[in-house]
Amino acid sequence: MRRKTKTVKIGNVLIGGENPIAVQSMTNTFTEDVEATVGQILELEDAGCDIVRVTLKDMKAVESVREIKKHIHIPLIGDIHFDFELAIAAAENGIDKIRINPGNIGGKDKTRQVIEACKKALIPIRIGVNSGSLEKDILKKYDKVTADGMAESMVKYIGYCEEENFSDIVLSMKSSEVLLMIESYKKISALYDYPLHLGVTEAGNVFSGSIKSSVGIGILLYEGIGDTIRVSLTGDVKKEIKAGRIILRSLGYKINGVNLISCPTCGRTRVNLEKIVNTLEEELDRIKINTCINVAVMGCAVNGPGEAREADIGIAGGISEFLLFKKGQIIRKVPEKDIISVLLSEISEIAGI
Repeated sequence: MRRKTKTVKIGNVLIGGENPIAVQSMTNTFTEDVEATVGQILELEDAGCDIVRVTLKDMKAVESVREIKKHIHIPLIGDIHFDFELAIAAAENGIDKIRINPGNIGGKDKTRQVIEACKKALIPIRIGVNSGSLEKDILKKYDKVTADGMAESMVKYIGYCEEENFSDIVLSMKSSEVLLMIESYKKISALYDYPLHLGVTEAGNVFSGSIKSSVGIGILLYEGIGDTIRVSLTGDVKKEIKAGRIILRSLGYKINGVNLISCPTCGRTRVNLEKIVNTLEEELDRIKINTCINVAVMGCAVNGPGEAREADIGIAGGISEFLLFKKGQIIRKVPEKDIISVLLSEISEIAGI
């Protein structure tokens, strides 16, 4: 069962409580380049991104916030490091949420000023503890980065917020070490009911990063911990959204789009299944539907018919042809050369597009 947390409003999105788990990403453009930043955010929206974060490294970037927000449709988070005054300015310039890092924002007084600015602007704060930038005194106390040390940092900054009667906060306990990340989130979730943003930071490229994120985020979500997620990947940010949605779908969350199921192939396979799956996946990424459709692409008659029957649309491979299933019923045989167009046509029919 999902852990009950406080509801926090970020722009037009609610997280926590019984609200859907939101999928986030972060732009890798120079934020002050409004055209490039807006363009990337619109691509992320199209991929299914619910909330997006931009780095605000200087005042020029902060001053771009108002213009960026005119052209996008999802909440915009400002990522602040080192300079608390940038956080205050971002709040005044219409940002939807501020992310601060306890390891470098500058202590209680500066944090209090950020809190006051966010209270005035009616926007939340994400307190983002990161294993790579813990405060020096905590590192000295524990001699290394530990879950206890990360929790201590978080508790301190939550205290600063609560002293100011500010409870619109979201927590994150990120690390590039999956087990440390899991332990840290478990510790803090046992202490507070604030919503949690999950992520394995600096996870790696699409291959290794998706795996590490799936393990860390997946374990916590399975245990009911987590209200919003980001899969941090080196490269194309749209792939972060795809990976995040697959993680949620794998855990039983209903995510609009096509859920593609395919077999790993073996010596029984007599069709070019890898080519079919890769081509189909590219085509499906372009389809935007407001429902969830399961499509099974199977290579032979062992598990093929069973998986295909369970899916909305399914195919089981033979020799240069496929048996087509729809809603559990055999429809017809389809030559291998025609299978992509037939599947796309059937999917479009089910989706009503």
